[in-house]
Amino acid sequence: MIAGSAGDVLEDDPVGRLKVFVYELPSKYNKKILQKDPRCLNHMFAAEIYMHRFLLSSPVRTLNPEEADWFYTPVYTTCDLTPNGLPLPFKSPRMMRSAIQLISSNWPYWNRTEGADHFFLVPHDFGACFHYQEEKAIERGILPLLQRATLVQTFGQRNHVCLKEGSITIPPYAPPQKMQTHLIPEKTPRSIFVYFRGLFYDVGNDPEGGYYARGARAAVWENFKDNPLFDISTEHPTTYYEDMQRAVFCLCPLGWAPWSPRLVEAVIFGCIPVIIADDIVLPFADAIPWEEIGVFVDEKDVPNLDTILTSIPPEVILRKQRLLANPSMKQAMLFPHPAQPGDAFHQVLNGLARKLPHDKSVYLNPGEKVLNWTAGPVGDLKPW
Repeated sequence: MIAGSAGDVLEDDPVGRLKVFVYELPSKYNKKILQKDPRCLNHMFAAEIYMHRFLLSSPVRTLNPEEADWFYTPVYTTCDLTPNGLPLPFKSPRMMRSAIQLISSNWPYWNRTEGADHFFLVPHDFGACFHYQEEKAIERGILPLLQRATLVQTFGQRNHVCLKEGSITIPPYAPPQKMQTHLIPEKTPRSIFVYFRGLFYDVGNDPEGGYYARGARAAVWENFKDNPLFDISTEHPTTYYEDMQRAVFCLCPLGWAPWSPRLVEAVIFGCIPVIIADDIVLPFADAIPWEEIGVFVDEKDVPNLDTILTSIPPEVILRKQRLLANPSMKQAMLFPHPAQPGDAFHQVLNGLARKLPHDKSVYLNPGEKVLNWTAGPVGDLKPW
C-alpha cells in the first residue's frame, strides 16, 4: 500500500459496486473478425478482446438488463489488420454505427439515454476519432453516435477533440505471459543510464520528418546518438525486455499518438519512465501517482535531456524505483488471463463504478432524440 498517495485507490474492489449487462451481438462484430486474424490477440489494441472475455465471466456481469448500471457492446473495431499487422480504422465507424443501430432497435436501453449509460472500448491511436493521423483524426472528431457514451481508450491528451470529458484512459495491451518469461533477478544492477529502442523517423509516412512524434524522437537521436549515457537505437534486440531491467531510465516519447506500450513495459520492468508527450493523459491517472513514478520532459526540452536526467538526485531516483517495485502498480498495467485483483480490468470497473449513480439528467423523455444519426462523413453512413 502506498500511504498518502493515490495508490490506495488501486486496491479498490469493484465487485458489488456496479452491474454490467453485456449485449449479445452476432459474431460478425467480434468472434468472426478474430477468427479471420488471430494476430489481434497480441497487438497493443487487444484490450477490446480481453475486456469482452473478462466481462463474460466477471461477477459484475448481470443477465438482467433491468438491474444494470452499465451496458457494454462487444465490437472489435481495431482487428482489421494490414499484412504488417497495423490496424486500419477505415471500417470502424461503419461497424460501430451498425452495432449501435442493432442494440437501439433490439433493446430499449440505448434509447433511454442515447448511450449515456453505455461504455465502449476504442483502443485505436486516437480513440473514437478512428484515424491514425492526428490531423485527419481531429477533422473527423469523435464518432457522433458515441458523443454521450463513456469511452474506454488508450488515447489521452488534454484539450484534444479525441478525448472527451469522462473517458477512462487505459494502458495499451502488452502480453503478460511474454513479459513474465523475460524477468531477470531483481538484484541485477542497472548499468544502463538511458534506454530506448524504436523509430526516430518514419520515413515512409513522414518523408520531411517534421510530423512524426512532432520531431521529438528526431531530436533525441540528433542530440544523443553519440552520448555514452544513452543506449538508443532502432534495432530491436531479443534482449529488449532484459535490457529495460538493466536501465535506470526508459524513454517513452510520443510517436504518431502520444501513448505507446513502452510505458507499460517500463513500469513492469522497474525502469523509470521518461514521458515526452506534452499534455498526455496517462492510464488510470486518478489511481496511479504518475508524477511520483515518472519523469516528465516537455517536447521542446529534449535537447537538454542529459542535463535534466543527470541532475535528478539519487534519493529521488531511489524513491521512484521503490514505488515502481510495488506489485499493485505493475498489476494495474496488465490485462492478464485469467484476471487478477487490481489488474487493468478491475481498474476500468473501478472507473465506471466511480461514475455512479448516473445523473438523472441523462435519461431522455420517451421519443426524445439528442444525437444526430446523419452527422459525420458521408462514407461513415454506408452500411457495414
